[in-house]
Amino acid sequence: MKKISIILGLAIALSSSSCKDFLELPSEKDFDSSTIFEDPGKVEMAILGAYTSTFNAELFYQFGMGTDECISTEGETNSKNQVSNYVYSPAIAPNSTYSAMYAGVEQANVLIKNIPLMSVSDEATKKKLDGILGEAYAIRASNMLNVVRYFGDAPYPTIPVVDMPNFSSSRVSRDTIIDGCVDDLQKAISLLPWKGESGLPVERISKNAAYGLLARVALYGAGYSLRWDLNSYAASSVKLAKRTDANRIQELYTIARDACKAIVDRGENTLVSYESIFRDLVNGRYNNESMYEYGQKTADRNELRLGYTNGIFAHTNSFYNKSQPAMAAFPTYYFEFAEGDTRRDVTIANYSLSADSLHQMNTYASNSIGKFRVNWKGDVGVSAAQRDINWIHLRYADVLLMYAEAENELANGPTPVAKEMYEKVRLRAFNQDRSKIGQTPSDYQSFLDAIIQERKLELGFEGWRRTDLIRWGVLTEKLTAAKMDLMDLANHSGKYASVPRFRAYLKTAAKVFNDPAVALAFEGFVTEPDAAKKADLAAKKYTLLDMYSANSAFYANALTANATWVQNIFRGLEKNKVELLPLSTATMDANPGLQGQQHPLY
Repeated sequence: MKKISIILGLAIALSSSSCKDFLELPSEKDFDSSTIFEDPGKVEMAILGAYTSTFNAELFYQFGMGTDECISTEGETNSKNQVSNYVYSPAIAPNSTYSAMYAGVEQANVLIKNIPLMSVSDEATKKKLDGILGEAYAIRASNMLNVVRYFGDAPYPTIPVVDMPNFSSSRVSRDTIIDGCVDDLQKAISLLPWKGESGLPVERISKNAAYGLLARVALYGAGYSLRWDLNSYAASSVKLAKRTDANRIQELYTIARDACKAIVDRGENTLVSYESIFRDLVNGRYNNESMYEYGQKTADRNELRLGYTNGIFAHTNSFYNKSQPAMAAFPTYYFEFAEGDTRRDVTIANYSLSADSLHQMNTYASNSIGKFRVNWKGDVGVSAAQRDINWIHLRYADVLLMYAEAENELANGPTPVAKEMYEKVRLRAFNQDRSKIGQTPSDYQSFLDAIIQERKLELGFEGWRRTDLIRWGVLTEKLTAAKMDLMDLANHSGKYASVPRFRAYLKTAAKVFNDPAVALAFEGFVTEPDAAKKADLAAKKYTLLDMYSANSAFYANALTANATWVQNIFRGLEKNKVELLPLSTATMDANPGLQGQQHPLY
């Protein structure tokens, strides 16, 4: 119990279910008094325990909403809806990510301390332990990045809590944390084997994945964040800014570029068809694009309810059992994909699964997340909410886009390599048809804008959009523009004046696993068809759907400009304030070192 009490003192109360396995692990005191660090097999079990605290539902659920990709479908008084719309307060601030990430950091710290002290005689065992040590360094870095992304400056423990001089911890500059994460990942890279040499599952960090994580950390470290004076905590000091050391920013872009280059040059990872990424994912299959996943061999994925909270709607009486998403696609997101972009209908499901097991067309308000759809699985899973679906932490397309971004930053404009990496992603989206990908921008700002948009199209609903917009310094601008677009769509005006107000489609059977259906085909009508056309459609068994109506199996809300749900989207948005969350009241109360260190504007 002593160990748990210390962790509570650091405001990492392990209340989330994802930390269950950690609580069952022996304390460090037990490690020291037992044979765990004399047995490499037990050390491997300890690193698997650390992986259980590398991800949680909050990261894709509450933090995955509130973007120009994704909105909450819960009521306006629901705390998840409030957080997704930037209505923050310490009373409702999410804290399970904060808790889980520090639990993983503590486990990593115990391993980082003890593995180098082990006495090993044979080279094979030493190599194995070096790899586990590398994983521990990578987990610590990845977890601390998640803390920094949402809470900014934060406590930064790098030794086990029993070795700390006291049991409280204050905020440390996010720049110090990021630089520590860079150092951790560089150590991890020196210790880890390449994926092709390791024989380890994709749920464990390889050298490939560590390079990708390093690029990600470096880009966040070079970007914008909400900052304030850590001495005064004055509200007047709060501003969105980059670190002041311009040379270090350039170093970080170089680190990101070189890390991505190492992955590309290695040649082990490739792009696969976009649809295959997610059909493989929901069925537990591995492909060369997915570089690091959460689940299967390292944790209980079912605790996350992946595919249930963030999937498509399936009626409880349908062939696939119930799926009840609490998230939906931002209504205008669908229209941002160019015609022929194969990612659109994979990313956004334009149908739900009805009680009578039919594919039923969604309205513009009720399009849902398509990447984790339950009907693409080969079986029903453990239960309705337990579908055995992994979460992708990192995939190769992300690496290519990070490579392109870093090159653009370093050269103040897109280099040939930057354009090549960007175009690889674009070409895959359009089945290698170069005539459809458009002209690649040649100046710095236009290319950065293209990267910002491409990451939105490529990585939709994968948990990066909210904090990507923040690190680019454009969260408020992008979400304000998205809200204006939504109003235009609701009014059937502006660039949405010619979108079909009605769609005619055939309901098709949804009664097989590995359902081949990607999207329902439709005939669109900008205005309501006349009586003769309606009769013709009816004779052909077509259903005519008003895309602005509340006639939907899921999130049955009419799309009108004065609708409450439309008006309330992003209602709390305020630049230079909401880019970081306040720490929860429970977190502040549990750690004496945080007293007086709340987000100054809360």
